[in-house]
Amino acid sequence: MFVLVCFCVFMENKLILNVTDSEIDIALLEDSVLMEYTKESRTANCAVGNVYLAKVKKLLPGLNAAFIDMGLEKEGFLHYLDIGANFYTIDRFLKLIISGNGKVPSMSKSEFVKELPKTGLITDVLSVGQIILVQVTKEPISTKGPRVTTEISLAGRSVVLMPFYNKVSVSQKILRNSEKTRLKRAVNSSRPQNYGAIIRTVAEGRDADELKNEFSVLVKRWEETLRRVNKCKGKVPSLVLEEVSRAEAVIRDHFNRNFESIVVNDKDVYEEIKSYVSLIEPSKSDIVKLYDDEIPVFDAYNITKQVKSAFGRVVPFKRGAYLVIDHTEAMHVIDVNSGIRLQKDADSQENSAFEVNMLAVDEVAHQMRLRDMGGIVIIDLIDMHKAEHNQLVYDRMIANLENDSAKHNVLPLTKFGLMQITRQRVRQVTYANTFESCPVCGGSGKIHSSILFTDMLERKAYFVKKVLKCKNVTLFVHPYVYAYMKQGFPSLKTKLRFKYWFRLNILPNQQLEYLQYKFVDKKTGEVDVTEESDFK
Repeated sequence: MFVLVCFCVFMENKLILNVTDSEIDIALLEDSVLMEYTKESRTANCAVGNVYLAKVKKLLPGLNAAFIDMGLEKEGFLHYLDIGANFYTIDRFLKLIISGNGKVPSMSKSEFVKELPKTGLITDVLSVGQIILVQVTKEPISTKGPRVTTEISLAGRSVVLMPFYNKVSVSQKILRNSEKTRLKRAVNSSRPQNYGAIIRTVAEGRDADELKNEFSVLVKRWEETLRRVNKCKGKVPSLVLEEVSRAEAVIRDHFNRNFESIVVNDKDVYEEIKSYVSLIEPSKSDIVKLYDDEIPVFDAYNITKQVKSAFGRVVPFKRGAYLVIDHTEAMHVIDVNSGIRLQKDADSQENSAFEVNMLAVDEVAHQMRLRDMGGIVIIDLIDMHKAEHNQLVYDRMIANLENDSAKHNVLPLTKFGLMQITRQRVRQVTYANTFESCPVCGGSGKIHSSILFTDMLERKAYFVKKVLKCKNVTLFVHPYVYAYMKQGFPSLKTKLRFKYWFRLNILPNQQLEYLQYKFVDKKTGEVDVTEESDFK
């Protein structure tokens, strides 16, 4: 136990952000091992945490739910259980804002009305065309629209603000009663009437003034949201509160004092992240670093290789064993295979199955967090006949998921050797393409002779220098091609630079496919050197 605690304390975390024009790739490393990977679109308009002034589009009595028009491609789904006990109070206050003369009434002077019963009918609460405030709790997944709630909350680093609630709750993971009392006292001293709060686990040990300041910032943010509601009351549906960017959300939810560095390859995002870290943890603002090397940031931190090896359908792990992972609409199915192990006697087979299963649940826990699997996960383990082995494998999975922030439930193994897990699904499972298609055949299945590839690169370099008049260019190629171009004296890399007498830097890029290349001008960005003859 002592060794485990020490390991957790000294684990070094790094957050690497690869920013492109269309998306942000976010990788969380723990001791250089890729633990979480997220692809966030920079043009997405529906994020968990967004608050909308919306309309009830359609009631579904059979499901006891309603479809909500938020102005998005897909309508939101609101179940009766997600409406919240204080809906009538919030609804009355919203009507005062909409019908007012431009002034936002004071929340602290509002009186609570009757609570919504825990069981009831959606038709008794909502009506078609009714204007309500909703917050996204789950992103659209497959054919389903976003899941929404009327219980609005604003998440901060240490505190979650709950408008129209007069209660302060503390995370159950904070065990000391004295600490719970101190934290409650700190928040209550600065809490206006009709504002509630949830104190998060990370607040343990934090200074009372820091909690007060953070809570005050969240209150001001909510007041600004109400002003937006007042301004756009004639424009329904409307986005009235936008959640922080995915990068900031990851930092908010995962940042801890063990973070060694946060590396960003884009100046604007770097300044945004640095400003946010300075706000939540001023003493750690210097760990945010701008990456400006020519080698891709994911290559520099060995992330590209880990993504390609971990996101395939077949995932190998220790000692020749491997997982086969399949995703369906309803669930994720994981099959455990022992590889080429051959055991003759029954005891050896049992021990071998136990050993593989123990290693398999380690990798499954890693994969669930890495891919952000949600919903039902079924694991087909290798059959074991001893009850104590089944229990040990079950206990191992429970321990592996202790650091998983998503809500989950693990059931004991069935008699068929199946382990069933449910895990909170907030957004779509993360996919990464691990296959490489031919970049030069244009779909024909035929390519130029690979021995002439470097001749073609030489022709492209001539075109970049003589025709496009570029002076400072980097040529990115596959690592295998780069290794070939470096060999010999003088190397092909050196010959190209001296032949055309301009600054041509050649670097490897693990994200490129074999025989794929890319010219990048330092001033103008990627250079288009594609010719029709490349596909003939």
